[in-house]
Amino acid sequence: MLAAPLLAIPLGGGTAAAAEGEWSGFLAGVRRDAVAHGVRASTVDTVFRYVEYLPKVVDLDRAQPEHTKTFAEFIAKAVTPQREADGRRALQENWPLLEQVHRAYGVQPRFVVALWGVESGFGKFMGSYFVPASLATLAYDGRRGSLFRDELIAALRIVDEGDIAPAKMLGSWAGAMGQCQFMPSTFRKFAVDFDRDGRRDIWGDRPDVLGSIANYIAQLGWRGNQGWGQPATVPANFDTRHTGLEYRRPIAQWAQLGVRSAQGGMPAGREDLASLVLPDGVGGQALLVTDNFRTIMRWNKSTFFAAAVGYLADSLGQG
Repeated sequence: MLAAPLLAIPLGGGTAAAAEGEWSGFLAGVRRDAVAHGVRASTVDTVFRYVEYLPKVVDLDRAQPEHTKTFAEFIAKAVTPQREADGRRALQENWPLLEQVHRAYGVQPRFVVALWGVESGFGKFMGSYFVPASLATLAYDGRRGSLFRDELIAALRIVDEGDIAPAKMLGSWAGAMGQCQFMPSTFRKFAVDFDRDGRRDIWGDRPDVLGSIANYIAQLGWRGNQGWGQPATVPANFDTRHTGLEYRRPIAQWAQLGVRSAQGGMPAGREDLASLVLPDGVGGQALLVTDNFRTIMRWNKSTFFAAAVGYLADSLGQG
């Protein structure tokens, strides 16, 4: 059970009462909007008993750095030998379930497991923030108020629909939830009740977790007969004007331009077209990527993230 909250808006003196009134008024407005969207008033009242303003969430939101790591440093942290070993174990232990998921959604098991691993360390790191409180704080703060207000109402609808008890709706400070790290709006569109027990539980139900990951990436455009791409090398003085995801060429053409597999030899792949990406710019690691790489970036708009998923999937074998 969550403890009853204490209001903690960081204002002092005579402004404290006004701030508390503004916070209460904000929550009352959200309550009206949620009820207008079909959420039962009793559900909102139950959740809001435990919603408090979280100054730390605001600090984290405002302190987000643009880039603090190079590509190599990011990959080294995201795709560790331990995570690779854990991923191979997860692939083996969940193989029958992953085969069912593959048949249902057409996503290769190694990529389902890789997304699971990069997002939450296979469920070990889901976050400990009460999601409605984080979302309410970010909506009230106002920098992206409309976005987070909509996510808060989506979170209330999830509770109202019976998928999760309020006290168990935990996630990251930004509102990403469960082992899939879905935002509430993503959950409502793409989470699935894969084991058909009546609830979509991405916090503790393994079939729902893996099924939801596969359904989401499939709906984003995943091609089950392709990989993600491969690390590559480019010759000295390579003309980089046509690198980037907006340019696509047959792999054979890239080979003619001197692009090689990072392991040596000609780049391989069954894909018709590929793009050359330089995550760290000229002189850094090159990636020859497929449309599936673009699809991973629809999940998370980061070349670093997409490459980490690809690298981890490659380390798991051909499942």
